Amino acid sequence: MTEVVIYTDGACSGNPGPGGWGAVLRWNGVAKELHGGEPQTTNNRMELMAAIQALESLRRPATVELWTDSTYVLNGITKWIDGWQRNGWLTSARKPVKNADLWRRLVEAMSRHEVTWRWVKGHAGDEGNERADELARLGIAETATTARSAKLESSASAVGARSVRRREDHHEGQVLEDLGELVRLAGRDVDDAAGADVLDA
Repeated sequence: MTEVVIYTDGACSGNPGPGGWGAVLRWNGVAKELHGGEPQTTNNRMELMAAIQALESLRRPATVELWTDSTYVLNGITKWIDGWQRNGWLTSARKPVKNADLWRRLVEAMSRHEVTWRWVKGHAGDEGNERADELARLGIAETATTARSAKLESSASAVGARSVRRREDHHEGQVLEDLGELVRLAGRDVDDAAGADVLDA
C-alpha cells in the first residue's frame, strides 16, 4: 500500500466559537492541503474533523502515519475508543461520550487504512504541524467571512421584507399588501479540489 504522512490540526476562536481544521498529506513526493471550518464548534471537534477529513480524502487503502498535537484525539483513538465502543459509547462513568458522532466517523474513516498515530508538540517549530495550524486558522478566517456575509444578506432581506408596498382600495375599504417573493440562497463554497485526486497521482 502507498505510504502517506498526514499532519492535522484544529483551532477555535473562542471555545466554543468559530473553528477551523487543516491537514497536510504527503506521499511519493506529492503534497496536498485541506482545510475547512464551522461557525460554531469546539477545538476538540475541529481536531477530530481534521483527521477525519484527511483520512476520508484518501481514494484507496494506504499505510498512514498521522501526526496530531491533540492529546484528546491521540488518547481517544489509542486508549479510550475500545472501551467506549464496548460500553455503547458511554464513558466509564456511564455518561455519553462527547463528540461521539465524530468518533464514530473517525473509526469508519480509519477502517480502510493501516493508521499509526503519532503525537507532535504544537507550536514547536515542526514544519508539518505549523502548516496544518496555518490551514486551520485559514478555515476560521473563511468561516468568519462567510458568517459576516450571511449576516449582511439576512439584514438586507429583513429590510426588503419590511418595505411593503401598500395599496388601498377606497371603494371596498380594503388594504392590499404586495409582499412579493423573497428567495435567499446563503451558503459556503466548499473547495474540494485540493483533495479530489488524493492518491490518484
